[in-house]
Amino acid sequence: MKNKRYFPMFVDLSDKSVVVVGGGNIATRRVKTLLSFTRNVTVIAPRITVELSELGKAGQVQILNRPVKRSDFSQAYMVIAATNDRKLNDDIHRVCKEEGIYVNVSSDREKCDFYFPGVFMKDEVVVGITASGLDHKKAKRVREEIEYALEKTAGESDDEK
Repeated sequence: MKNKRYFPMFVDLSDKSVVVVGGGNIATRRVKTLLSFTRNVTVIAPRITVELSELGKAGQVQILNRPVKRSDFSQAYMVIAATNDRKLNDDIHRVCKEEGIYVNVSSDREKCDFYFPGVFMKDEVVVGITASGLDHKKAKRVREEIEYALEKTAGESDDEK
């Protein structure tokens, strides 16, 4: 099914292991979002951004400064493949499919079991937005509009609503 729809599902990741392969800007953004939901994040990459390095030094993520190995996925609930190496991303996708691990290949929406949404959180409200991997700018605009609406609502008293 070429234009398959993804079911919007909220998952408790608090005790789940998430592996992010790649250490660039996309990996950094994904890790920062994931840290609001779990502290079980491992980043595997020979080189990483300064921000990821700082998160590792602060003990917020585990950093493995080396190439990824198949055994790195043995306890993973989900894997984010965020490298700039298409063959490596394809290999990660193949391994995850063989092992039954949810996988997201950041550079190839056809190789994603899930999309990584734009996330906004306010108090107990968590909103995830996706444009099915087709229009990231549109998803960002929608997230910003929802953020504005929730901020406005939070500023009103119950009598004003």
